[in-house]
Amino acid sequence: MTGSGATANDQNWTRERWSAVRCAALPLVLLLLLDWATGRAALWRTALWLALSVLLFTVLCPARVTAGPNWLSSRRLGREHRVRTDLLISVRVLDGVSQRLLLRDAWDGRVEIDPEVLLRNPRLWHHLAEGARQATADGLLLCGETALHRLSSRVERETALGVFRVSGLE
Repeated sequence: MTGSGATANDQNWTRERWSAVRCAALPLVLLLLLDWATGRAALWRTALWLALSVLLFTVLCPARVTAGPNWLSSRRLGREHRVRTDLLISVRVLDGVSQRLLLRDAWDGRVEIDPEVLLRNPRLWHHLAEGARQATADGLLLCGETALHRLSSRVERETALGVFRVSGLE
C-alpha cells in the first residue's frame, strides 16, 4: 500500500459531527419557538433548553479516530486516548446498545472505538492490522486474535462489496 506511513483519519467524522450539531440544535429551536409562541419564554427556561441541547450534542458527538504507523487514537470533546498498536496486549469486542472495540496496549493505553469506523475507512484498518500483526509476532497480543480475525473478515467483505458496487458487478 503506497503511503502506508501516512496518518489516516475517519473520513466521515466531519459529516457525523455536523449531524450531531443539527440533531441538538433542532429541538432547541423548536422549544424556544414553542415558548415564544405560547408566551412562556423566560430566561431560566431558555437556559434549561440550552443545557439539554448541549447535553444531547455531547452524547451524539462522534469520536475522531486517527491512526498512523504503530498507533491509533480516539479524541472525544478534548480528551484523547491513544494506543500503540505494535504493543497491543488485548482486543475485545464489547456488546451493548452499540458494538465497541476496546484496545489495550502494554503501556496501559486504552482506546474504545466503533468497529464501523474501521469498516468505512480501510486505511485506519490497515494501520491497526499492521500493528496487531507485529504485536502477535512478538507474543504480546494475549487476548483478541479471534476478534481481530472476525473484524478482518468483515473489512475484507465490505471492501470487496464496495469494489463490486463501484464496478457495477453487484
